[in-house]
Amino acid sequence: MTGAIVGPDAAGLARAVRILRAGSVVAFPTETVYGLGADAFSEAAIGEIYRLKNRPSWNPLIVHVAGLAAARELADEWPAAADELAARFWPGPLTLVVRRAGHLPRIGAANDTVAIRVPAHDVALRLLEASGLPLAAPSANRSESISPTTAEHVVRSLPDVPLVLDGGACSWGIESTVLDLTTAVPTLLRPGALSLRALREVTGAIALPDSETADGAARPAPGMSRRHYAPRATVLLVKDVQDVDRSTLAGPVAVLTYEGAGDDGTETLSADPREYAADLYAALHRLDDAAVATILVQDPPQTEDWLAVRDRLSRAAAK
Repeated sequence: MTGAIVGPDAAGLARAVRILRAGSVVAFPTETVYGLGADAFSEAAIGEIYRLKNRPSWNPLIVHVAGLAAARELADEWPAAADELAARFWPGPLTLVVRRAGHLPRIGAANDTVAIRVPAHDVALRLLEASGLPLAAPSANRSESISPTTAEHVVRSLPDVPLVLDGGACSWGIESTVLDLTTAVPTLLRPGALSLRALREVTGAIALPDSETADGAARPAPGMSRRHYAPRATVLLVKDVQDVDRSTLAGPVAVLTYEGAGDDGTETLSADPREYAADLYAALHRLDDAAVATILVQDPPQTEDWLAVRDRLSRAAAK
């Protein structure tokens, strides 16, 4: 049966391992979002991820591993900064881009690099350890749509996924931060759950990409597409939701705002950026479920703490 949600007990994990070892895919929880995992050494299994998600072939995947030793085995070079960052933030919502080991197949359009992380979720770690496989795993949803933070979100977006391990709601609710360590100065490729402030305490300076990566162009990490994380409804980022003439918009119209922003919105999230991020995708799922046509989103503060949230909202609003 497709789309089966099972608990992460011994029987559920054993079933998931059999599916993965047979060259298919399994959805599983991480602390960030649910991932759609496949054996990173199986090109056929990785192809199944791209097929189910309708994901462009040029968009690479992150490889999830159980620990530092497994990460090192996938890298041709392992810089000292990677050791320092792993010691501080793994398991956790940080993805490191390093030179790819020659025995690991190319995953997506990333030519000589690989994006790796150790997830901080008990179910994910138990699955990685039980399978003995590095798992290439993007978010478990159709390409460009809202990332899933519950098992039910996965099944609604990907009804044909063979199995979903249910680990409850994801605690961070937003994807990992991606840092490229193949550049002279570590380069932020995707803002995420882990703040730049925390990273700088280890790395010092962090560079930002010089320009936006065009869709179809090779890239070393996911999450760099112009349009991503988008609900079915049209998303409009505005400076003040109260100033918008809603009669001109396709309805029903909903509002997504945060505490203290001056609107009793359809969805009012926390004014704390981490708490806002944790509920952002769930809120967008709720609004999609309510069949709204337009979502007015109060533009979040222009501060570094809100960088990841602004990134997700700007991509969700892209045409």
